[in-house]
Amino acid sequence: MFADKQLLNLIKMYKKPNQLKKLFIITALFSTAFVACQKDATIENSSAEFHATSANASSSFEASGNSPAAHISASENLAIPASVNVPENLPNGNSRVATYYAVGVQKYKARIKAESDPEVYEWVFVAPEADLYDINNEKVGTHGAGPFWQISPLDLIFGQQFTPAKSSPSENPESIDWLLLMPKIGTTPTGIFDGVDYIQRIATKGGKAPSTPPSDINETIEVKYKAVYRFTKINL
Repeated sequence: MFADKQLLNLIKMYKKPNQLKKLFIITALFSTAFVACQKDATIENSSAEFHATSANASSSFEASGNSPAAHISASENLAIPASVNVPENLPNGNSRVATYYAVGVQKYKARIKAESDPEVYEWVFVAPEADLYDINNEKVGTHGAGPFWQISPLDLIFGQQFTPAKSSPSENPESIDWLLLMPKIGTTPTGIFDGVDYIQRIATKGGKAPSTPPSDINETIEVKYKAVYRFTKINL
């Protein structure tokens, strides 16, 4: 706007019959136009740099593999130990019903270690508490004591261990085991979980009880963890 006013004033001066003045005005006009072009170029370059920076930041985030979608996708390429793998169930096989990424905590409390004299304490698992995310990076449900996985009041499943339990230690000593579970006897999976026969916990990170035992019987702790949960049914 300032450059436009300058141009208008210079044009008015140009109409006055003074050749030296006209020469001065013509020079000033070119100078003003050059500055305006530079300003436009600066704005365009700044805008381009901003968008380039934003794109780089987005690419960096995606490359970091930190999103739920990235973890779910990566889990599809994992080698699953036989002890926690879903049986083939030939000839019809199985169908994956859902896959979720969990972010939350594993809760522990203190108890007296069996046959310890004098008494010492150890950690005992209480329950999980986590949010569930889908392949679109949307928080879609919760995972809690039972254990249960719930997407809505109509989409709910409870789980329990097989007998004997099916588990496999994580490669990371600070991470909880991988598991193969079944729907809890006496409950019926509903909604999206209808017909589910297997629940897998894989790709775990963290969540294991501390190696240092509790110092008080009333002590509790929450340990952060992440994991991928798969829900599979047998094809009939």
